[in-house]
Amino acid sequence: MCGIAGTYRWPDGKVVTDRLTDTLAHRGPDGAGRYSHPAGDGEVHLGHRRLAIIDLSETGAQPMVSGGLVLTYNGELYNAPELRAELAAGGVRFRGTSDTEVLLEAWRRWGTDCLPRLRGMFAFGIFDERTGDLVLARDQLGIKPLFLLRRGEGLVFASELKALAAVTGGRLEVDHGALVASLLYYWVPDSRCAFREAEKLPPGSWLRCRPDGRVERGRFWNLKDVAAEGRERARAGEQPDVAAVVEESTRRHLLSDVPVATFLSGGLDSSYLTALAARHRPGISAYTIGFRAEDAKFEAMPDDLRYARRVAERFGVDLHEIEIAPNVLDLLPQMTYHLDEPIGDPAAINTFLICSAAREAGVKVMLSGMGADELFAGYRKHLANLIALRYQRVPRPLRRGLSRAVDRLPVATSRRGYRSVRFAKRFLSFADLPEETAFRRSYTMYDRDELLALVDPDLAGTVEDVLTEHADVYQDNDLDDFVNRMCLGDARMFLPGLNLAYTDRSSMAASTEVRVPYVDVEVVKAAFTVPGDRKIVGRQGKAVLKEAAASVLPREIVYRPKGLFSAPLRAWMSRDLAPLVREVVNDGELVRCGFLRRDALARLVAEDAAGHRDFSKHLWHVLTLEYWYRDATSGSGQSTRLTA
Repeated sequence: MCGIAGTYRWPDGKVVTDRLTDTLAHRGPDGAGRYSHPAGDGEVHLGHRRLAIIDLSETGAQPMVSGGLVLTYNGELYNAPELRAELAAGGVRFRGTSDTEVLLEAWRRWGTDCLPRLRGMFAFGIFDERTGDLVLARDQLGIKPLFLLRRGEGLVFASELKALAAVTGGRLEVDHGALVASLLYYWVPDSRCAFREAEKLPPGSWLRCRPDGRVERGRFWNLKDVAAEGRERARAGEQPDVAAVVEESTRRHLLSDVPVATFLSGGLDSSYLTALAARHRPGISAYTIGFRAEDAKFEAMPDDLRYARRVAERFGVDLHEIEIAPNVLDLLPQMTYHLDEPIGDPAAINTFLICSAAREAGVKVMLSGMGADELFAGYRKHLANLIALRYQRVPRPLRRGLSRAVDRLPVATSRRGYRSVRFAKRFLSFADLPEETAFRRSYTMYDRDELLALVDPDLAGTVEDVLTEHADVYQDNDLDDFVNRMCLGDARMFLPGLNLAYTDRSSMAASTEVRVPYVDVEVVKAAFTVPGDRKIVGRQGKAVLKEAAASVLPREIVYRPKGLFSAPLRAWMSRDLAPLVREVVNDGELVRCGFLRRDALARLVAEDAAGHRDFSKHLWHVLTLEYWYRDATSGSGQSTRLTA
């Protein structure tokens, strides 16, 4: 895990690459490297910041130069031992034991054909001194980030957007379409970027720059195809052994020359992962979080700590407990900086604080249960959308009466919140809608009219574009299974756009590598071979994963109510952050420039304060968006004029 950067035929390329690389120092405090070479009528410059995980010696240093190929690489290859053996049998002689060298030699042997053979997480740039070509590539599922910006025949790339913003002198124009999308989702979809000129290399793809100015793009892996292939295998009667696939992935993800620990929330996904990891690494450490008692009570949060303790005791895990009682006024701008784009999920704070504590204890690598909910239908929204199909068969007068009754219920009083009421209001906001619209509404922040009322009227066309994009992605498949359609939509949008994005950025801010064994190509293939009626059985989501875990974990862990890896937002909003919310509504940059409408924001605040609706998450995201926008436009000389 590292930070990578570079320029190709870019003015002042060496100076720019040095600055890019320095901006990424937190991603790789163990070493730094630079490389330069002519490329056509210009130059290529590659930079690297190293977090040493495998082969801690200098033979693993980067950029790695060998036989005319130069590689700057961020990630881990979990099938590196097999690839090494195959290449060695073909005559390759390795100098060290790093997976970086395996990747470089695999590229020499197979070129872009090596990409679908890679099992891991990666983003890299590789330069061929003989041809002058630079190729960028990103892993199949978008675990590792790669931002790039092209001007004329020049290109600049980096692991983080803030690096690109820094080297362009603040002259990047904010993409208000991306900001509208972030309001809808509370994160920026992977297909969009918060700055106009910049872009994210799509998952499972590569880009080649040639010295004559030509640029080629290609895809080597597509989730849509994987899901279709899984459906055909299921029709042919193939039943994947989910337990074996998950355990094998977990074992591979333990590959490391430094200590590895796990996240342990006490929920199914992290508990299963921790139990499997403990089989192969007895005495492994795990980290868990708790909240101030008054915050947890106000939020009506379940007591996850007691479950985490039981798992740790049963499997001989060294458990470290961290109480989340942060100074959110200080953490908010800090996290906004680290997250690169406006991401309104407070789980990023949890990840950052856990990784920081682990790093202080000497841990560089953490395993996370991220991805299991998306792939195996474990979110409440998946079950809720299935229930909605049945709810739509209830006579309309009864539905209207129920909706009116629930609408009158408060979501909170001055002393505590009511989760069941929040869930009921959420369910009724989408239960009558068509499939794609209902699915979108079940996890996004606003419906179409609410979003239109919140932003500048000139952005109405942009709102429609954002909603159309969701529909296009969701409907881009020929699956006949509603549950797997939802899982595919999540794996293409929700997973890379939010969960993998904040996990990478907040963990790397603490110089820690987070690995995600559920987000593995073989686990994904198995997941889409499982029919939807085996993922959700009755009212049980992730049923097939629970069956697998039941052979390892106690039933009280496997079948406990689902917890949330989140934070006590309502408590923070009503106390710590209340003055800041008022400031943003009355005198925030987003209101002053016209992007957000003060009257609509004020209504959100009033309804939330009255306890009639729970807008704590919406307002948290408005705060993150405000801080991000201030940073993006302050002192840059750029106009804050709205452009759709």
